[in-house]
Amino acid sequence: MDSTAQTYQHRPLSIKLWPPSQGTRLMLAERMTKNLTTPSIFSRKYGLLSKEEAEEDAKQIEEIAFTTATQHFEKEPDGDGSFAVQIYAKESSKLMLDVLKRGPRVKEDGVLVSEKVTVTGETVFDISGGRRAFIDAEEATELLEPLRAPNSYTKICFSNRSFGLEAAQVAEPILLSIKNQLKEVDLSDFIAGRPEAEALEVMTIFSSALEGCVLRYLNLSNNAMGEKGVRAFRSLLKSQNNLEELYLMNDGISEEAAKAVSELIPSTEKLRVLHFHNNMTGDEGAIAISEIVKRSAALEDFHCSSTRVGSDGGVVLAEALGTCKHLKKLDLRDNMFGVEAGVALSKAVLGFVDLTEIYLSYLNLEDDGAEALAIALKESAPSLEVLDMAGNDITTNVAASLAECISSKQFLAKLNLSENELKDEGTILISKALEEGHDQLLEVDLSTNSITMSGARVLAKAVVQKPRFKLLNINANFISDEGIEELKDIFKSLPDMLGPLDENDPEGEDIDEEAEEDADRDELESKLKSLEI
Repeated sequence: MDSTAQTYQHRPLSIKLWPPSQGTRLMLAERMTKNLTTPSIFSRKYGLLSKEEAEEDAKQIEEIAFTTATQHFEKEPDGDGSFAVQIYAKESSKLMLDVLKRGPRVKEDGVLVSEKVTVTGETVFDISGGRRAFIDAEEATELLEPLRAPNSYTKICFSNRSFGLEAAQVAEPILLSIKNQLKEVDLSDFIAGRPEAEALEVMTIFSSALEGCVLRYLNLSNNAMGEKGVRAFRSLLKSQNNLEELYLMNDGISEEAAKAVSELIPSTEKLRVLHFHNNMTGDEGAIAISEIVKRSAALEDFHCSSTRVGSDGGVVLAEALGTCKHLKKLDLRDNMFGVEAGVALSKAVLGFVDLTEIYLSYLNLEDDGAEALAIALKESAPSLEVLDMAGNDITTNVAASLAECISSKQFLAKLNLSENELKDEGTILISKALEEGHDQLLEVDLSTNSITMSGARVLAKAVVQKPRFKLLNINANFISDEGIEELKDIFKSLPDMLGPLDENDPEGEDIDEEAEEDADRDELESKLKSLEI
């Protein structure tokens, strides 16, 4: 992986709210048990559950809600977990209401029926928990036993367990028996450590067994498939006409494999989510993936970071994205787009009225590409919440355009412009853009931007009073020791908001800083006056 990719991946800013502790999960189950056994308008109509039955239902509800929320969190790796918490609470409430409306289960001869009664029409069968391990035929028989009995499972997750040939042969008839009820299939990381020949045979068995099932969600990530692996899933892929979510991350998908994906997926009219992170696709592969994108007018979430796409592929991909008028999240980080692809992408961005998150770091945009995108974003994406343009060699020449864009984004929660050359002048312009409004702002990262205390002071004062603000990262700049003390004083009542400054270089600031500031003051004031805020 490129050093630039390692850089942004090792700069986590979010305070993770997910997953909850085991104690929190048990407490929720206890509360639900109490609610399920309390007389209410539902119990008068449908009957009151016994404590034993309520405890069983509460445990099942909590497990389903936790699994559902975790799946959402895994799809948002850059999130802080707050959305997963909301899903957890919402799903628990919905499922509990279903149980109240169902009432007590039927008893036969005074004994509660033991067959599993599903809380909703959709349940999840998941064997991904626990340690990552190989599965043999005996263990597969034991693990998959619940799928042999009558059930209402609509999602299966076999991730994190490595199926060998014998285990796959155990799974095959079971999958054939339930495939018509399946809506979601997760086969990510399910052949780890297997020899290529065996892995390909296992994939072919699963593909044939699942052929014809009508899926809305398919995850084949982390399987190092390459072209051979993609074609091993030929039967399954070619039979899918209703996919809404497709995940092919970290699959070793080369140019040839990308062409195979484009060839084998017959229709993407309903596709809303396409994640393609960390592959070796290159320009030609990107052109193949662009064909899928062009067929995906409903696309809302496209993740194609760290895929070795250069300028030629970037231009074609950008043009294809222009057809996706419903895009909400776009992640193209860590590619080699360059200026030309950046300008092409800016034309597509003009149509993104629903966009809430855009990740464009480490794309070699330089000033021209960054400015084109800033101008386009100012005129579109009114509800933008995340703007990431780190590591693009952006200088003060683009700061005014960036500031005007940022000023127009009153829902902005996270701003990342780290590893650029904005210096004090650019930082002050951006700080002024953030001063008014921006009550949703959570995080700002302007680390590694050759900022001295002059710029750091203005930025700190601009964000410290924001009602929801959590973290300012201005590490690896040129702030003096006195300046650091002043920053700490600005954040004295909220010290956790100021990120670490251990990589700051107080000796790096220009000796003639004051003279330079005096010389630039007139120009800076002129830009501030003309700035549209």
